[in-house]
Amino acid sequence: MRVGLYPGTFDPITHGHIDIIRRGASLVDRLVIGVAINRDKGPMFTLEERVAMIEAECAILSEQTGTEIVVHPFENLLIDCAKDVGASIIVRGLRAVADFEYEYQMVGMNRVLDDSVETVFLMAEARHQAIASKLVKEIARLGGDVSKFVPPRVLAALSDRLG
Repeated sequence: MRVGLYPGTFDPITHGHIDIIRRGASLVDRLVIGVAINRDKGPMFTLEERVAMIEAECAILSEQTGTEIVVHPFENLLIDCAKDVGASIIVRGLRAVADFEYEYQMVGMNRVLDDSVETVFLMAEARHQAIASKLVKEIARLGGDVSKFVPPRVLAALSDRLG
C-alpha cells in the first residue's frame, strides 16, 4: 500500500488545499493529512477545530476519489511524522516560485534525515494559486468576502469566529 502525507497547518483549509488533496489522493492508496500543531504560528482555529473542518471536507473527497483519506495531527519533525504514518511520499503544493525556494530547502533537509521518503510537488491550479490561509484570514478579519476561497463550512466557521 502506497501511503502519502500532505502536511500543513490548514488554518483554515482552503479550496487550494482541497485541490491538492484531491490530486494527491490519485497518487496513493492512502493519503494522510498531517495537521501541524505549530503553536508558534498562533492559529485562528484550535487543533480540534482544524481537524474537524478537514475531516468534513475529506470525507467527501474520499468518496469521490475512492482513496482512504485520514487526518493526523502532529508536532514532531515532518520526516518523523512520515515514518509514524508509514508514508513513503510527502505531497506538497506549490503556488509560486517563492514556495519553491522554501520547499527546496525542506526537501534537502528531509533527504538527509531519511532518503527513503520522496517529496512530490503539485502545482496549484491557476484559479487557486493566489489562495493562502493567511490572506483568507486577513480578508475575513477586514470584512471581505472569502466565499470564493473556502468551502461553505469553513466560511461559516470564519464568520462565527470573527462575529
